Amino acid sequence: MSKSTTELVPSNVGLGGLYRRYRRFAFHTNTAIRLGGGVIGLLVLVALVGPVVSPYDPTTQVLEMRLRGPSLAHPLGTDALGRDVATRLAYGARVSLALALAATLVRLVLGTTVGLLAATGGRLVDVLLMRLVDIQLAFPGLVLALVIAGVLGPSLRNVVIALSIVGWASYARVVRGTVLSVKERPFVQSATLYGTPWHRLVKRHFLPHVVNPVIVLATLNLGTIVLAAAGLSYLGLGAQPPTAEWGSMIADGRNYMRSAPWLITAPGVAIMATVIGFNLLGDGLRDRLDPDHLDDRQRRRT
Repeated sequence: MSKSTTELVPSNVGLGGLYRRYRRFAFHTNTAIRLGGGVIGLLVLVALVGPVVSPYDPTTQVLEMRLRGPSLAHPLGTDALGRDVATRLAYGARVSLALALAATLVRLVLGTTVGLLAATGGRLVDVLLMRLVDIQLAFPGLVLALVIAGVLGPSLRNVVIALSIVGWASYARVVRGTVLSVKERPFVQSATLYGTPWHRLVKRHFLPHVVNPVIVLATLNLGTIVLAAAGLSYLGLGAQPPTAEWGSMIADGRNYMRSAPWLITAPGVAIMATVIGFNLLGDGLRDRLDPDHLDDRQRRRT
């Protein structure tokens, strides 16, 4: 690239500039990020450390200890098969968070790829891919996930597949819109006229601008995926016994709501805390990474 073209390229783009940007970001966070990050950090700590320090096995049945209330030995009580609820809750955190991360990663990769191809592949490719996106978005997400999981069969792997299929289109639309906006900027037009290869345009100019909105969308989607996965497991389409998963724990305890309310309270609070944590984190990231959005909110308040 010539000197004149290089001068048109902002200094904060590219992988090096992206690293410097997020290094600075780590030291300047808002309250929502701190609260949401604290909640999610605590859940991750429970998922990593809880199963290690717990003296109980999440699947071993101890029938003489069934439906015992909270105590020092069992802080969250035991279930109908005598299993420690706190231990199963910690193992369920591993399952739920891993499932949410896997589904979000598939959504992100697939949606980003489709969005980049639609924005840079020409009018025909754009029309075909975006019509596919419109078709996918026309179906209610949870209903479509139920159908896919029901056809594929009950398992955690099929839950990941179902939730990935119903969520990638939103990433494609965000990425396409961002890339189309960046394409109109002088430094990208200059690089295109200079003959810069497509892969270098993507790496140098498009991806750094796509990262912020994609991170915000992925963070907000994580809580939604945890909630949807718990719903599928509650209906018997997700985790199968004796796997500890929050939705299946609620399903197992629904017949004991009066006599043993801790069976549904513990996983229900865990799901609620996870969703709130990811929503707070996503909202804080949106304010931090998108100054225009924050300015709009401030104008509405005044």
